[in-house]
Amino acid sequence: MKPPQAPGTIGAADAHRGTEPTLRELTYILFDRDDRGRLHGVWRDLIAHESFHHRPGLSAQERTALSYARLQQVNAALGDPRELTLDPRKLAGLHEWTGFLDGGLCTLESIHYNLFLGSLLDHQDPAGPRDLTDYTSMRRTGTFLCTELEHGNDAALLETTAAHDRATGGFVLHTPNPGAQKFMPNTSTTGGPKSALVAARLLTDGQDQGVCLFLVPLSDEFGHLPGIHVRRLPARPGTPVDHCVTAFDQVRLPREALLEGPHGRLGADGTLVSGLGNPRRRFLQTISRVTTGKLCMSAGTLGMARAALSIAVRHSGTRLIAGAKAGLRIPIADHRSHHGRLLGSLATAYAMTFLHRSVVDRWTCHAPGEREETERLVAIAKGWITWQARAIVVECRERCGAHGLFSHNGLSDLASNIEGGITAEGDNLVIWVKAASEMVFGHVVDRGGHQPHAAEERPLEDLSYLRELYAHLEAIWQDRARTAMRQGRRGDPLARWNSASASGLEMVAAHARLQAADAFLAAAASAAEPRTRLLLEDLCRLFLLQELGRHTGDLLSEGRLTPGHVRGLQGAVDRTVENLAPHLALLAEAFDLPEEYLKSVPIAQGRHAVGLDEFLSHDTGHDIWAPQASASPGPGPGEQGHSPLPALSPRLSADTVPGR
Repeated sequence: MKPPQAPGTIGAADAHRGTEPTLRELTYILFDRDDRGRLHGVWRDLIAHESFHHRPGLSAQERTALSYARLQQVNAALGDPRELTLDPRKLAGLHEWTGFLDGGLCTLESIHYNLFLGSLLDHQDPAGPRDLTDYTSMRRTGTFLCTELEHGNDAALLETTAAHDRATGGFVLHTPNPGAQKFMPNTSTTGGPKSALVAARLLTDGQDQGVCLFLVPLSDEFGHLPGIHVRRLPARPGTPVDHCVTAFDQVRLPREALLEGPHGRLGADGTLVSGLGNPRRRFLQTISRVTTGKLCMSAGTLGMARAALSIAVRHSGTRLIAGAKAGLRIPIADHRSHHGRLLGSLATAYAMTFLHRSVVDRWTCHAPGEREETERLVAIAKGWITWQARAIVVECRERCGAHGLFSHNGLSDLASNIEGGITAEGDNLVIWVKAASEMVFGHVVDRGGHQPHAAEERPLEDLSYLRELYAHLEAIWQDRARTAMRQGRRGDPLARWNSASASGLEMVAAHARLQAADAFLAAAASAAEPRTRLLLEDLCRLFLLQELGRHTGDLLSEGRLTPGHVRGLQGAVDRTVENLAPHLALLAEAFDLPEEYLKSVPIAQGRHAVGLDEFLSHDTGHDIWAPQASASPGPGPGEQGHSPLPALSPRLSADTVPGR
């Protein structure tokens, strides 16, 4: 089958015409349309301030203290912190815009606003609401202590105890053994006085009632309170926070320390009354803020991926290398091996963004009967987005060469910060395994689309066909997982699941990509300007094509692809990349990073790392070594003039995205 030209694409000759409306609409669609100002604008304006710019050269303790100081600045910018905490979309937006600037700040925001303050608001007693002024004013910072040294993903088996004291009506909080120490909470005295929500096993008259949350003061302006034992953990890669191991030695708590709600209330006689008889279900209801936390982790890493791309694309237009002819110097972005990889990452970043918007909307608006399915979708999206973010920032760092290794240039810490997001609020693999176990028999796959014999009639670059292929992939892997489960060893549930888990995880991955494709296609269809719609369709096409190669065998064996499709796949990718190449800068500029931030990143301005500039400009008596003042040097003797692919201006105009 002869591969057709990609339908409805913008030719290179048209790339320089009328880019401003397209840029505005891309940004408008990417950032929640008419809600852009409320959900994103406030944070974008905040991080444009100099106090939020990257400050290299600080010690780990200084960086941690700076993150706490910035948390105070964020809080000062809020009218009512409770409004932020109760709005998942705005809370996710905060993480999206601050994560790439300060990974420590992103962590502190998630803990204080979502896990701590959010849990307090979710467990308010109608008869006597708590006074939260200390926490909304940030006189005290909140933290969250759930995971223990020996209990992470099996948090329902936590060993910390809170024994009910009938004499006082209060509780005695205790760490019974070293393995029950709380692992990694930010419980040091850095950042000022702190309080914590501590997950502990409620004991009444020696009877285990399951895990509940307790509000516990940890420190004041003089240090940690009696019975609170805190040890800092060793340094880890990335932007640090004050990770610690925390233990409790017979700490007495008042009656109101227990967080109660419909999931469970402690009666005056010490009896726990609950509409949920299962302690595990009560525990999951108690820590339900973890689901919103998954959205926040996804958002933080999503912002990191987009920032890395913005930096790498700008660098690719100012980094000049030898051309094909003697004396010719060209931007490295001119090479397909360079811009093709950046475009592939851009396509994935757009898909990540649209998927995240769709999932946040689903979570915000879901009906009670849809909660379980929506929670699963949030978990799947968190795993997929954070994994893709890591791959993107690694790619961007490599495309910036050795300069990308310097922390001054804003890339080197991103990958290790994303590692935190991959593990926080549910280890990615674990939450995907849980999703897979539910979806093998409890999920109906959309198996619509063409009949196998009609595959040869479908052009590979047809977006609806590509979308169908991923639906078929999800169905293929679900069928294989079901077969493995049915054929597994009887009487051995673990062995049966082990035989099906690999196929189940492939099913989840196909489902994630299909959900991202649907969100991407919906975004493209919503574009009012034809150029915007065609660019988004080409990006979506590249997003789907570039992942298809590893699945061609499965789709070919099921008659969903033809040998002609397989032979023509790389050509389809190349044509799509060629269509998008002239728009590389436009697509990255639509991420709308503040120019004030980008000016603080040397390689985003065509300069070396700060410090290296100063070293190279030191008077050595040899002017030839002095750095050039211009970020984009003009042609030298014998060189041909060349206009780089990506524009360097903060806003593109018709003159800044040249044709090819």
